[in-house]
Amino acid sequence: MSGFESLYSKATERIEALSKMKAHKDIHIDTVLEQNGIERRDFLKWSAGIAAMLALPSQFTPLIADATALANRIPLVWLHLAECTGCSESLIRTDAPTIDTLIFDYVSLEYHETLMAASGWQAEENLEHAISEYAGSYVLLVEGGVPTGMNGQYLTLGSQARTGVEVLTHAASSAAAIFSIGTCASFGGIQAAAPNPTDAKGVDKIITQPVINIPGCPPSSKNIVGTLVYFILFGTLPAIDVYSRPKWAYSNRIHDLCERRGHFDAGEFVESFGDEGAKDGWCLYKQGCKGPYTFNNCSTERFNQHTNWPVGAGHGCMGCSEPDFWDTMGPLEKPIDSHLFMGLNSTVDKIGSTILTATVAGIGVHAVASIFANNNSEENEDV
Repeated sequence: MSGFESLYSKATERIEALSKMKAHKDIHIDTVLEQNGIERRDFLKWSAGIAAMLALPSQFTPLIADATALANRIPLVWLHLAECTGCSESLIRTDAPTIDTLIFDYVSLEYHETLMAASGWQAEENLEHAISEYAGSYVLLVEGGVPTGMNGQYLTLGSQARTGVEVLTHAASSAAAIFSIGTCASFGGIQAAAPNPTDAKGVDKIITQPVINIPGCPPSSKNIVGTLVYFILFGTLPAIDVYSRPKWAYSNRIHDLCERRGHFDAGEFVESFGDEGAKDGWCLYKQGCKGPYTFNNCSTERFNQHTNWPVGAGHGCMGCSEPDFWDTMGPLEKPIDSHLFMGLNSTVDKIGSTILTATVAGIGVHAVASIFANNNSEENEDV
């Protein structure tokens, strides 16, 4: 059996197993779509888009539609730790219902402190009920870093004043899968920035279970929903990179697929915000864009229902999906003096159409940096 056939068979078996499970909400996805004015064909287009985003062949489109229709079999528990709720906002704050947001309305969202009406003892009872009732089958999504200083006392939650560490370890112990939503949960975020007085850490530094990180400040709703759909479809987590990020979303540098990349190759840079280059959409590298150092799909998936993204709006990437970006990517509006590019910052003004031929423009930026480094070395030797 080929790799494709094996993957297809696995998804088919997973859907069959899900169909035999009890639905936690007595409503079909078609009803939800109809109530929100979304046609079936739009849902299939969305499924096709998810398949392409997950790097799956088009044959998986009907399987993704079927798996999504069975998403109400998978309970979700969403914890808020040390965070600003921006990750939840990224998912739910749209000007109109989208299929991405409807999926979270359709699934059985058992606990979410921002969205639920319960509070105090009732809220904690809901959390305990979800953990015990759906042990081994719920997906745990964690938003926010985990303060560990003073035995976790920097973050106490609920009417019982349990620490964030206690709540997290308790909820993670029975979860079928664990997602760290946003850079704070993935790597500690701004809470972990120097001098990190609360000793905040990412979720995977606290628990022993496998964790998939979905970083970003905030992450794209597509990356959240896409990872959830993958788990629903296959019952496993997707392939991950060295930082436990799903490769389908974080395998390419933002710089590689940036709409301003051509201007970088041509040596056309914004010299100051508001200048003619800025008006013409030139490269923001000299204004501190961290796109060459950052792995994410912001340039292709964008935000706000695919409307725009920071670089498209005229501000450079801050590198927010990278570990320790608050400490390593600053200052945010200046290039990094020594970071990966072997002196590229000092030679960036030399990049232009007279230097970059079509061949050079077609190779990676690291290779470009190497060429300049070698040329500078040879010039020094000649002197």
